[in-house]
Amino acid sequence: MAIHRILEEDLALRFGRDPQTKEFLLSGAGQQHIEVVVAKLRKRYHVEMTLKPPKVPYRETIRGKADAEGKHKKQTGGHGQFGLCRIKLEPLARGKGVEFVDDVFGGAIPKNWIPSVEKGIRDCAERGYLAGFPVVDFRASLYDGKYHDVDSSDMAFKIAGSLAFKEAMKQAKPALLEPIMHVEVYAPDQYSGDLMGHLSGRRGKISGSESRAGSVVVKALVPLSEMLSYANELISMTQGRGSYSMEFSHYDFVPAEIAEKVIAAHKPHHAGEEEAAAAASA
Repeated sequence: MAIHRILEEDLALRFGRDPQTKEFLLSGAGQQHIEVVVAKLRKRYHVEMTLKPPKVPYRETIRGKADAEGKHKKQTGGHGQFGLCRIKLEPLARGKGVEFVDDVFGGAIPKNWIPSVEKGIRDCAERGYLAGFPVVDFRASLYDGKYHDVDSSDMAFKIAGSLAFKEAMKQAKPALLEPIMHVEVYAPDQYSGDLMGHLSGRRGKISGSESRAGSVVVKALVPLSEMLSYANELISMTQGRGSYSMEFSHYDFVPAEIAEKVIAAHKPHHAGEEEAAAAASA
Protein backbone atom coordinates (compact mmCIF):
# COMPACT_ATOMS: atom_id res chain seq x y z
CA MET A 1 0.00 0.00 0.00
CA ALA A 2 2.84 2.39 0.86
CA ILE A 3 4.55 1.79 -2.48
CA HIS A 4 1.34 2.50 -4.41
CA ARG A 5 0.92 5.80 -2.53
CA ILE A 6 4.50 6.77 -3.43
CA LEU A 7 3.84 5.85 -7.08
CA GLU A 8 0.85 8.22 -7.14
CA GLU A 9 3.08 11.05 -5.86
CA ASP A 10 6.12 10.37 -8.05
CA LEU A 11 5.37 9.78 -11.74
CA ALA A 12 9.04 9.02 -12.51
CA LEU A 13 8.84 5.78 -10.49
CA ARG A 14 7.96 2.36 -11.89
CA PHE A 15 7.14 -0.74 -9.86
CA GLY A 16 6.30 -4.23 -11.09
CA ARG A 17 7.23 -7.89 -11.07
CA ASP A 18 9.55 -9.40 -13.64
CA PRO A 19 7.73 -12.47 -15.07
CA GLN A 20 10.96 -14.42 -15.64
CA THR A 21 13.06 -13.66 -12.53
CA LYS A 22 9.97 -13.31 -10.25
CA GLU A 23 11.56 -10.25 -8.60
CA PHE A 24 9.79 -7.02 -7.69
CA LEU A 25 11.53 -4.22 -9.59
CA LEU A 26 11.56 -0.58 -8.48
CA SER A 27 12.82 1.73 -11.25
CA GLY A 28 13.49 5.46 -11.16
CA ALA A 29 15.71 8.26 -12.42
CA GLY A 30 18.85 6.75 -10.86
CA GLN A 31 20.27 5.06 -7.79
CA GLN A 32 19.96 8.20 -5.66
CA HIS A 33 16.29 8.59 -6.62
CA ILE A 34 15.58 5.01 -5.52
CA GLU A 35 17.42 5.49 -2.22
CA VAL A 36 15.41 8.66 -1.46
CA VAL A 37 12.17 6.73 -2.10
CA VAL A 38 13.28 3.90 0.21
CA ALA A 39 14.13 6.44 2.94
CA LYS A 40 10.71 8.05 2.50
CA LEU A 41 8.98 4.67 2.78
CA ARG A 42 10.85 3.98 6.02
CA LYS A 43 10.26 7.39 7.60
CA ARG A 44 6.69 8.09 6.52
CA TYR A 45 5.14 4.60 6.33
CA HIS A 46 7.50 2.56 8.58
CA VAL A 47 8.12 0.11 5.73
CA GLU A 48 11.53 -1.54 5.58
CA MET A 49 12.81 -2.53 2.13
CA THR A 50 15.88 -4.54 1.22
CA LEU A 51 17.44 -3.48 -2.08
CA LYS A 52 19.70 -5.61 -4.26
CA PRO A 53 20.71 -5.43 -7.93
CA PRO A 54 18.10 -7.06 -10.19
CA LYS A 55 18.79 -10.51 -11.61
CA VAL A 56 19.66 -10.62 -15.29
CA PRO A 57 16.92 -12.42 -17.30
CA TYR A 58 19.21 -14.74 -19.25
CA ARG A 59 17.75 -17.20 -21.74
CA GLU A 60 18.96 -20.42 -23.32
CA THR A 61 18.87 -21.57 -26.93
CA ILE A 62 20.44 -24.12 -29.28
CA ARG A 63 23.10 -23.76 -31.97
CA GLY A 64 22.68 -27.15 -33.66
CA LYS A 65 20.11 -29.76 -34.72
CA ALA A 66 19.14 -32.88 -32.81
CA ASP A 67 17.04 -36.03 -33.16
CA ALA A 68 15.97 -37.83 -29.98
CA GLU A 69 13.50 -40.28 -28.46
CA GLY A 70 11.58 -40.01 -25.22
CA LYS A 71 10.05 -43.11 -23.68
CA HIS A 72 7.97 -43.26 -20.53
CA LYS A 73 7.08 -46.75 -19.34
CA LYS A 74 5.88 -47.52 -15.84
CA GLN A 75 4.25 -50.78 -14.75
CA THR A 76 2.30 -50.83 -11.50
CA GLY A 77 -0.68 -52.81 -10.28
CA GLY A 78 -3.53 -52.46 -12.82
CA HIS A 79 -2.96 -50.05 -15.71
CA GLY A 80 0.61 -49.01 -16.42
CA GLN A 81 1.84 -45.91 -18.24
CA PHE A 82 3.29 -45.94 -21.73
CA GLY A 83 4.22 -43.21 -24.19
CA LEU A 84 6.99 -42.99 -26.75
CA CYS A 85 7.77 -40.05 -29.04
CA ARG A 86 10.55 -39.08 -31.44
CA ILE A 87 11.33 -35.42 -32.05
CA LYS A 88 13.72 -33.23 -34.01
CA LEU A 89 15.04 -29.89 -32.75
CA GLU A 90 16.45 -27.11 -34.92
CA PRO A 91 17.48 -23.52 -34.11
CA LEU A 92 15.41 -20.50 -35.19
CA ALA A 93 16.33 -16.84 -35.62
CA ARG A 94 16.49 -14.59 -32.51
CA GLY A 95 13.07 -13.56 -31.29
CA LYS A 96 11.13 -16.41 -32.95
CA GLY A 97 10.25 -18.10 -29.65
CA VAL A 98 9.19 -21.76 -29.59
CA GLU A 99 7.53 -23.54 -32.52
CA PHE A 100 5.95 -27.00 -32.38
CA VAL A 101 5.25 -28.95 -35.57
CA ASP A 102 3.10 -32.09 -35.84
CA ASP A 103 4.76 -34.27 -38.51
CA VAL A 104 3.24 -37.57 -37.38
CA PHE A 105 1.88 -39.75 -40.19
CA GLY A 106 -0.14 -42.95 -40.16
CA GLY A 107 -1.48 -42.61 -36.63
CA ALA A 108 1.79 -43.55 -34.88
CA ILE A 109 0.48 -41.32 -32.06
CA PRO A 110 -3.29 -40.62 -31.89
CA LYS A 111 -4.18 -36.94 -32.49
CA ASN A 112 -5.64 -36.49 -29.00
CA TRP A 113 -2.24 -37.16 -27.35
CA ILE A 114 -0.10 -34.93 -29.58
CA PRO A 115 -0.94 -31.75 -27.55
CA SER A 116 0.36 -33.60 -24.47
CA VAL A 117 3.74 -34.13 -26.15
CA GLU A 118 3.82 -30.41 -27.02
CA LYS A 119 2.98 -29.46 -23.43
CA GLY A 120 5.76 -31.71 -22.11
CA ILE A 121 8.28 -30.04 -24.46
CA ARG A 122 7.13 -26.48 -23.68
CA ASP A 123 7.05 -27.05 -19.90
CA CYS A 124 10.54 -28.54 -19.99
CA ALA A 125 11.84 -25.70 -22.17
CA GLU A 126 10.41 -23.14 -19.72
CA ARG A 127 12.40 -24.74 -16.87
CA GLY A 128 15.62 -24.58 -18.89
CA TYR A 129 18.41 -27.04 -19.52
CA LEU A 130 21.76 -25.39 -18.71
CA ALA A 131 20.90 -23.24 -15.69
CA GLY A 132 17.12 -22.92 -15.35
CA PHE A 133 16.51 -20.11 -17.87
CA PRO A 134 13.79 -20.53 -20.54
CA VAL A 135 14.94 -22.18 -23.78
CA VAL A 136 13.83 -20.08 -26.78
CA ASP A 137 14.19 -19.75 -30.55
CA PHE A 138 13.88 -23.38 -31.58
CA ARG A 139 11.49 -25.58 -33.55
CA ALA A 140 10.45 -29.00 -32.18
CA SER A 141 9.03 -31.41 -34.77
CA LEU A 142 7.22 -34.53 -33.57
CA TYR A 143 7.57 -37.11 -36.35
CA ASP A 144 7.03 -40.60 -34.85
CA GLY A 145 6.10 -42.54 -31.74
CA LYS A 146 4.29 -45.51 -30.26
CA TYR A 147 1.30 -45.95 -27.99
CA HIS A 148 -0.51 -48.68 -26.07
CA ASP A 149 -4.28 -49.14 -26.29
CA VAL A 150 -4.65 -49.52 -22.51
CA ASP A 151 -1.59 -47.94 -20.85
CA SER A 152 -1.15 -44.74 -22.88
CA SER A 153 -2.46 -41.46 -21.46
CA ASP A 154 -2.06 -37.69 -21.61
CA MET A 155 0.38 -37.78 -18.68
CA ALA A 156 2.48 -40.59 -20.24
CA PHE A 157 2.94 -38.62 -23.46
CA LYS A 158 3.60 -35.36 -21.61
CA ILE A 159 6.43 -37.05 -19.68
CA ALA A 160 7.69 -38.71 -22.91
CA GLY A 161 7.79 -35.27 -24.58
CA SER A 162 9.84 -33.78 -21.73
CA LEU A 163 12.25 -36.75 -21.78
CA ALA A 164 12.69 -36.42 -25.56
CA PHE A 165 13.41 -32.70 -25.18
CA LYS A 166 16.06 -33.27 -22.49
CA GLU A 167 17.71 -35.95 -24.63
CA ALA A 168 17.66 -33.71 -27.72
CA MET A 169 19.23 -30.81 -25.79
CA LYS A 170 22.31 -32.95 -25.11
CA GLN A 171 22.99 -33.04 -28.87
CA ALA A 172 21.75 -29.58 -29.88
CA LYS A 173 24.74 -27.50 -28.65
CA PRO A 174 22.86 -25.52 -25.96
CA ALA A 175 24.04 -21.95 -25.36
CA LEU A 176 23.28 -19.03 -23.06
CA LEU A 177 21.75 -15.74 -24.28
CA GLU A 178 21.92 -12.37 -22.50
CA PRO A 179 19.90 -9.16 -22.96
CA ILE A 180 21.77 -6.41 -24.82
CA MET A 181 20.78 -2.82 -24.06
CA HIS A 182 20.90 0.25 -26.29
CA VAL A 183 22.67 2.80 -24.06
CA GLU A 184 23.02 6.56 -24.52
CA VAL A 185 25.39 8.45 -22.20
CA TYR A 186 25.26 12.26 -21.88
CA ALA A 187 28.23 14.21 -20.48
CA PRO A 188 30.50 17.23 -21.12
CA ASP A 189 32.77 16.91 -24.18
CA GLN A 190 35.96 16.43 -22.17
CA TYR A 191 34.80 13.02 -20.93
CA SER A 192 34.14 11.59 -24.41
CA GLY A 193 37.28 9.38 -24.60
CA ASP A 194 36.89 8.13 -21.02
CA LEU A 195 33.24 7.20 -21.60
CA MET A 196 34.00 5.23 -24.76
CA GLY A 197 36.89 3.40 -23.13
CA HIS A 198 34.82 2.59 -20.06
CA LEU A 199 31.90 1.23 -22.11
CA SER A 200 34.27 -0.84 -24.26
CA GLY A 201 35.72 -2.30 -21.06
CA ARG A 202 32.19 -3.42 -20.17
CA ARG A 203 31.93 -5.45 -23.39
CA GLY A 204 30.11 -2.55 -25.05
CA LYS A 205 30.10 -1.93 -28.80
CA ILE A 206 30.23 1.80 -29.53
CA SER A 207 27.71 2.64 -32.27
CA GLY A 208 28.44 6.37 -32.53
CA SER A 209 28.71 9.71 -30.75
CA GLU A 210 27.30 13.20 -31.29
CA SER A 211 28.47 16.61 -30.06
CA ARG A 212 25.79 19.00 -28.86
CA ALA A 213 26.82 22.48 -27.65
CA GLY A 214 29.76 21.44 -25.47
CA SER A 215 28.24 18.08 -24.55
CA VAL A 216 28.65 14.63 -26.06
CA VAL A 217 26.16 11.80 -26.51
CA VAL A 218 27.81 8.38 -26.72
CA LYS A 219 25.69 5.53 -28.09
CA ALA A 220 26.55 1.88 -27.48
CA LEU A 221 25.17 -1.65 -27.25
CA VAL A 222 26.08 -3.09 -23.84
CA PRO A 223 25.08 -6.33 -22.03
CA LEU A 224 22.61 -5.66 -19.20
CA SER A 225 24.81 -7.57 -16.74
CA GLU A 226 27.53 -4.94 -17.28
CA MET A 227 25.16 -2.01 -16.63
CA LEU A 228 23.87 -2.90 -13.16
CA SER A 229 26.48 -0.80 -11.33
CA TYR A 230 27.06 1.76 -14.09
CA ALA A 231 25.19 4.71 -12.52
CA ASN A 232 27.56 5.18 -9.57
CA GLU A 233 30.66 4.75 -11.74
CA LEU A 234 29.37 7.35 -14.24
CA ILE A 235 28.81 9.86 -11.43
CA SER A 236 32.35 9.25 -10.16
CA MET A 237 33.90 9.48 -13.64
CA THR A 238 32.15 12.74 -14.60
CA GLN A 239 32.02 14.45 -11.17
CA GLY A 240 28.25 14.06 -11.22
CA ARG A 241 27.84 15.81 -14.60
CA GLY A 242 26.97 12.70 -16.63
CA SER A 243 23.70 10.83 -17.07
CA TYR A 244 22.49 7.94 -19.21
CA SER A 245 19.43 6.14 -20.50
CA MET A 246 19.02 2.60 -21.74
CA GLU A 247 16.39 0.38 -23.32
CA PHE A 248 16.27 -3.26 -24.37
CA SER A 249 17.68 -3.98 -27.84
CA HIS A 250 18.01 -7.74 -28.40
CA TYR A 251 19.38 -11.03 -27.03
CA ASP A 252 22.82 -12.33 -28.04
CA PHE A 253 25.15 -15.19 -27.13
CA VAL A 254 27.13 -14.93 -23.88
CA PRO A 255 30.92 -15.43 -24.34
CA ALA A 256 31.95 -18.94 -23.28
CA GLU A 257 34.09 -17.97 -20.25
CA ILE A 258 31.31 -15.75 -18.82
CA ALA A 259 28.61 -18.33 -19.63
CA GLU A 260 30.50 -20.94 -17.57
CA LYS A 261 30.42 -18.66 -14.49
CA VAL A 262 26.70 -17.86 -14.90
CA ILE A 263 25.81 -21.55 -15.32
CA ALA A 264 27.93 -22.54 -12.31
CA ALA A 265 26.24 -19.87 -10.16
CA HIS A 266 22.70 -20.96 -11.10
CA LYS A 267 23.20 -24.74 -11.38
CA PRO A 268 22.50 -25.67 -7.70
CA HIS A 269 19.22 -23.70 -7.68
CA HIS A 270 18.22 -25.20 -11.04
CA ALA A 271 18.91 -28.75 -9.81
CA GLY A 272 16.54 -28.18 -6.86
CA GLU A 273 13.78 -26.93 -9.16
CA GLU A 274 14.22 -29.94 -11.46
CA GLU A 275 13.84 -32.34 -8.53
CA ALA A 276 10.67 -30.56 -7.39
CA ALA A 277 9.21 -30.68 -10.91
CA ALA A 278 10.02 -34.40 -11.24
CA ALA A 279 8.36 -35.12 -7.89
CA ALA A 280 5.25 -33.17 -8.96
CA SER A 281 5.02 -35.17 -12.23
CA ALA A 282 5.40 -38.46 -10.37
